[in-house]
Amino acid sequence: MRRLRQMSLTVLISALVLAYMSAAAALAVWLATLLPHAWHAIAISAGVLLPLAIYHVRRTLAPMHSLFRALAGTVASYRDGDYSFGLAWKGKGELGDLVAAHNLLGEALREQRLALVQRELLLDTLVQNTPVSMVLVDPGRHVVLANLAARKMLGDGRRLEGHDFDALVAQAPEEFRDAFERGGDGMFSVGEQDQEEIYHLARRQFRLNGRRHELILLRQLTAELRRQEVQTWKKVIRVISHELNNSLAPIASLAHSGAELLKRGQHDKLPTALATIEERARHLEGFIRDYARFAKLPAPRLEPVEWSRFIERLRAQVEFHYEHRVGDGIVRLDTAQFEQAMLNLIKNAHESGSSAEEVSLTLRRMPEAWRLEILDRGSGMNEAVLANALLPFYSTKRHGTGLGLALTREIIEAHGGRIALLNRVGGGLCVSLTLPA
Repeated sequence: MRRLRQMSLTVLISALVLAYMSAAAALAVWLATLLPHAWHAIAISAGVLLPLAIYHVRRTLAPMHSLFRALAGTVASYRDGDYSFGLAWKGKGELGDLVAAHNLLGEALREQRLALVQRELLLDTLVQNTPVSMVLVDPGRHVVLANLAARKMLGDGRRLEGHDFDALVAQAPEEFRDAFERGGDGMFSVGEQDQEEIYHLARRQFRLNGRRHELILLRQLTAELRRQEVQTWKKVIRVISHELNNSLAPIASLAHSGAELLKRGQHDKLPTALATIEERARHLEGFIRDYARFAKLPAPRLEPVEWSRFIERLRAQVEFHYEHRVGDGIVRLDTAQFEQAMLNLIKNAHESGSSAEEVSLTLRRMPEAWRLEILDRGSGMNEAVLANALLPFYSTKRHGTGLGLALTREIIEAHGGRIALLNRVGGGLCVSLTLPA
């Protein structure tokens, strides 16, 4: 039956053609009896009946032509992303099956498009309402996408799409500019004391439509760090209590034992007990002294210092490669405090797993500041360590006090400077210090 339906249109057209050919032949024979030449009769019959034959064949094929044009139109609409069209065809057979399949395809595409739009709306809602500032920058350094947090942070709430990203950064506070100029991931602070805000910067590059783009994430950590700082102080109280108990308990016990030895006249065992009491007391004294030094850091006594002499003093105490990108200059420092801060940072670089020859110090003269960078090729810091490294008493070392970086930060900020930690491209850490010139 399907083969018969498929052949019905062909049979109909063939029948029309044969009917007109028969009519043309009969007309030619009749005209031949009236006209002197036979070819005149053939020409007249063909001229009369051929247009009629063409008209009927075209009229028979007209519905199919309309269907094919409609199919072409809907395919063009699908190509343009419009899936709202459907086809109506009353006929059956293969053409009816083709129309039904085409309509099913359109319905499937509409459902997929609707699901895609819903996912895009959900993703856009998440991106726009996340507290992390997100900026997507194209190869020409123009903003492709910026969420609400980024608009508030970099554009006073206005749309940033299409703006030059470097121009936006140039209008931001100096701390922002310094963080972006250094490149890589890192943490930096803006403002001073009670107005200080702490940010974490992350940058990732990827290819989009064959072109390299950069995704920039700025996360404000101030509130989170404040909460962690409270937890850190609680931990400190526990640590100090534990250390005091570990020292005072044996001291009390040995003092009691010493008194008993005196009563019994066993004086030969007293030196051992007294030596142990002295050892525990000195340990406790050192422990408290280290914590007190951090809590009672004196204000720096600034005096003019030549960079060349200061660097020589450092190199006499610890090994590092020195790269100076300026001539000698004068900076106002508390030499003892700043030397201690630099030694802490350089020793940390040596303990990071970096080889000694890859630990380096660079010095640059900025328009209104000096910038020092301590560089290594160690393991760097993961995001959690990077966010907590400058907090007092936070340490990843088994026997560390967690005071080294915190004390360094206190010293740098007391000198009117800033400190930032950034992971280096290719591995390692960059500790950047900025001091007023």
